Amino acid sequence: MQAAKLIVMYPKPTDLDVFEHRYTEEHVPMAVEKMVGKTRFVASLITSTADGKPAPYHRIAEVYFPSMPALEACLNSIGGQETAKHAVEISSGGAPLFLISEVETVDF
Repeated sequence: MQAAKLIVMYPKPTDLDVFEHRYTEEHVPMAVEKMVGKTRFVASLITSTADGKPAPYHRIAEVYFPSMPALEACLNSIGGQETAKHAVEISSGGAPLFLISEVETVDF
């Protein structure tokens, strides 16, 4: 089965310090604890676009799962729904963008 990934893209927050505190102290621990079935969690802080311009997103979280059914089961679980609701709640710069993708890995 092909792996799957949930991507959450957070717009630039209206209050950077409050967002960062809530993201690192509340949201990341919640995601680690309550998102059942994940195999990997990557939290990226976006510093700029490749051409050095301000980026439209401040953080991007990637949550990996062994399969699409595992991702869907997590999103439909109480813990997954609580975590998604919290993501929306802390995103002061606008609603976060939620994406789902299939993952293809090429090792070199």
